[in-house]
Amino acid sequence: MTAFMTINRLTKHDSVCRIKARKKERRNCMRFGFLGINYKKAQLDIRDRVSFTDTMKLDFFQRAEGLGVSQSMVLSTCNRSEVYFVYEKEEQAKGMGRVYEGMFPELNLKEYLNNLSGQEAMAYLFRVTAGLESLVLGEDQILGQVQEALDYSKTMGFSGKELNRIVRDAVTCAKRMKSELKISEKPLSVSYIGIRQLDRVCGIAGKRVLVIGSGKTATLALKYLSEYETESITACSRTYMHAKRLKEEFSQIHIIPYEERYQRMAQCHIVISATASPHLTVRRDAFKPRQPITFLDLASPRDIDTEFDRELQATLINLDALQEIAEENWRERERLAKEGGKIVEEALKETDMWLRQSRMDSAIESLQHRCSGIVEDSYQYLNRKMELSLREQKLLKKVLHASLQRLLREPIKELKRLGIEQEQEEYKRLIEQLFQFEKDGQG
Repeated sequence: MTAFMTINRLTKHDSVCRIKARKKERRNCMRFGFLGINYKKAQLDIRDRVSFTDTMKLDFFQRAEGLGVSQSMVLSTCNRSEVYFVYEKEEQAKGMGRVYEGMFPELNLKEYLNNLSGQEAMAYLFRVTAGLESLVLGEDQILGQVQEALDYSKTMGFSGKELNRIVRDAVTCAKRMKSELKISEKPLSVSYIGIRQLDRVCGIAGKRVLVIGSGKTATLALKYLSEYETESITACSRTYMHAKRLKEEFSQIHIIPYEERYQRMAQCHIVISATASPHLTVRRDAFKPRQPITFLDLASPRDIDTEFDRELQATLINLDALQEIAEENWRERERLAKEGGKIVEEALKETDMWLRQSRMDSAIESLQHRCSGIVEDSYQYLNRKMELSLREQKLLKKVLHASLQRLLREPIKELKRLGIEQEQEEYKRLIEQLFQFEKDGQG
């Protein structure tokens, strides 16, 4: 036996071993699973306690691998702690539930834990990624969180062909919805809607603005105002130190004492009030507009005297009008979400078909590997028997490969068309018997 033939056989044996190892991972049909808790079923105190750190995620992956589940992803946000995984046997799916519960032994999670499998699990992931299962319908922050979750699994070595494809398809679907439907562009924040209404009514750019208040709503108003090129922004609060803290985040604003608000108001075009005061912060009997001024009242109870509605120089935008817009936007989001559901169904069909077809990959790869082996053996034999130039050698190998691939093309197409799992398993066993893959170490 020549050294060349010895090396060739060793190389072929090593290749067969690698293929055999890959086949073992995918010998049974791959299924997609989901389990976890979210805001719809678990209260905030439970969600706060059921949260995965990166270390806990890695621990979970390793425990799952002990069950034979080598592909899994943990999506942990403020409103959900969910696991998506690819498995082969039903006992593995049940075991994943026990692993999840075992991560939080001090809690009884049975009543909060949801689990789905197959197409239901994939449909849920697609809807989650598109923001259709979020507390704020259509929000798109979850899209990046899903991508980050998959990136972490890939980095740690606990994702694979099936999980990568399913999550990638869910992300692609969500991006399509974001581009076509623009659900998240229908604002629900009263502060944001209020600032937009201000801009429509009087224009914000180039105006002098006074903001009364220092809490969350006032802070949001300042944040949204910063998107416009105002001439100046002044802020005040009943507690002066609270107002001064705003300057740490918004360095461009001016701070004045609360008692000086009316003097400053006389120089402004826009006044926004957002306090928790039980009393009016801007009274009609304390301020007479001398120039056009627009009031935005973001408080409940009201901050700004409704008597300003009777002033020719004043325009008042109150919370009632803003809430009507927010409700209308919510109804529009719901309508768009129904359209998004149709996009999800369409995308899901393609992913489900791919997953079904991928179950035959091991049989198809075995056929193609057998084809490559026959081509190589025939080529080596003919090359030894004939005096061929380098060009003729390449041509011979191409012709042999093309001929066998032509023979396999139609059978492979039929194998990919099989959609019923039982049929797939029967054909796989038949192919293994006919070509003796198990006997050859290729099964």
